[in-house]
Amino acid sequence: MSEQSEIDRKMLETLVCPVTHARLTYDREAQELISQAAGLAFPIRRGIPIMLEEEARTLD
Repeated sequence: MSEQSEIDRKMLETLVCPVTHARLTYDREAQELISQAAGLAFPIRRGIPIMLEEEARTLD
C-alpha cells in the first residue's frame, strides 16, 4: 500500500478522536485525520491511522 493511498471511508466513519471522542475529518493532501475539537492532526502512515496523542501534531 502506498503512502498516498486512500483511507477507507467506512473506517473513517468509525474512528473518533482518542482525546475528545469527537468526529475526525480527513485531510487527503497531508494524509492526516484532523480533530478540530482537540486541535490535533493524527498522521496516516502506509494507510494506517496512528491514533496516539503523542504522535499527533498540534494544529496551528
